[in-house]
Amino acid sequence: MKKYIQSVFYIAFLIVTFIGLTTAFVAYENPFDIYENPLVWIALISFALVVILKEVLNVVALKRAEDLELEKQGINPASIDKYAWFKKIIKQWTKSKAIDEEEEIILDHNYDGIKELDNSLPPWWIYMFYATILFGVIYLVKYHVLDGDDQATEYQKELAEAKQLIDKFKSNPNTKIIDATTAQILTDESSLKRGKAIFNLNCVSCHAVDGGGGIGPNLTDENWILGGGISNVFTTISEGGRSGKGMIAWKATLKSADIEKVASYILSLQGTTPAKPKKPEGEIWKE
Repeated sequence: MKKYIQSVFYIAFLIVTFIGLTTAFVAYENPFDIYENPLVWIALISFALVVILKEVLNVVALKRAEDLELEKQGINPASIDKYAWFKKIIKQWTKSKAIDEEEEIILDHNYDGIKELDNSLPPWWIYMFYATILFGVIYLVKYHVLDGDDQATEYQKELAEAKQLIDKFKSNPNTKIIDATTAQILTDESSLKRGKAIFNLNCVSCHAVDGGGGIGPNLTDENWILGGGISNVFTTISEGGRSGKGMIAWKATLKSADIEKVASYILSLQGTTPAKPKKPEGEIWKE
């Protein structure tokens, strides 16, 4: 009876999770975006873990059934080595001697009772050694005979190619470059929703979920330490706060478009009433 109950719960979980994931894939524009939809990833990981766990239990159950069948036939399951093929491969690739055969390869040297074995080099080591020789020959021919590019030259070439790609990207009239000078306050629902998701994931530990402040300053009042407005807030998020005691720079973690969204969400908190507001810091900002 217990087995059937477990199966029912397992099947129900798979069905519910599958329906939930299907709904998320249809409803969300970017369902795999971990910042905006972390629950999708939690559901996917849970789904995979449950399936893997179920399969592991099946394997264990099958192994137990096989052992019981062997015991009925009078065969000790422990006497059957199912990994003999694997041990044979290991032995071939290491040429190791069993402990009871080591007498055959003991040398006459004796250092305070410590004896030496005349082991041959294992094949895997020899093949790796041959591979290094082959690599050395190829390297010698490419860089010293055919005068191939060294690391500095390769770096300069890749840098020039990257610069060409950047210039091409910037010259495209449809390209929107977002930085502190071009960032704008976004008010549409999707942008603020995205900004809130990023804020909840990265900022609430210092600024509180309602922006009232904690380790970091209150984001709901008119006072700003490094200046208010979309340009200053964008710069603060991107480049970080005051040296040595401010927040880290997020430009290496967040895209500029996401920084613009989270900055817009932070500015949308102006004038709200947090549960435990921190005392004002900095100076009152006026555009």
